[in-house]
Amino acid sequence: MPGAHDLKTTGLKVTAPRLKVLDIFHRASSRHLTAEDVYRALLAEAVDIGLATVYRVLTQFEQAGILSRSHFESGKAVFELNEGSHHDHLVCLDCGRVEEFCDTEIEDRQRRIAREQGFELADHALSLYGHCQRDNCPHRSAAAASAARLSKSK
Repeated sequence: MPGAHDLKTTGLKVTAPRLKVLDIFHRASSRHLTAEDVYRALLAEAVDIGLATVYRVLTQFEQAGILSRSHFESGKAVFELNEGSHHDHLVCLDCGRVEEFCDTEIEDRQRRIAREQGFELADHALSLYGHCQRDNCPHRSAAAASAARLSKSK
């Protein structure tokens, strides 16, 4: 069963709700999901798991190190599979789209700044906020999309 090994290695009991939630993350087109996203995906598959159970499973997965939790501008907790590699985020203020990136120059500069200030950097989270330039961003106004197209053609 997909995910059963992940659960066993973290000491969590293998249950149907945990397997279903983990499967949603493995199959999702977006790496960053809210509890509501997971719940909607389960409903779409006619899986009878309540929202409270989804929240409980997500918290257990975070505590077990299976998922990482972020809080972006929306104020909602967003979860992603913890694959062990550090990355930073670009977040669209209009549609909430999240893109991951890793830049060694930025990472080196942050460590250097920490050292200069007398710190040894243990961890950090960098989230850059802006407005994505996708024409199909569902939350951008038609005027903003039109202006973006015009500026790209120049």
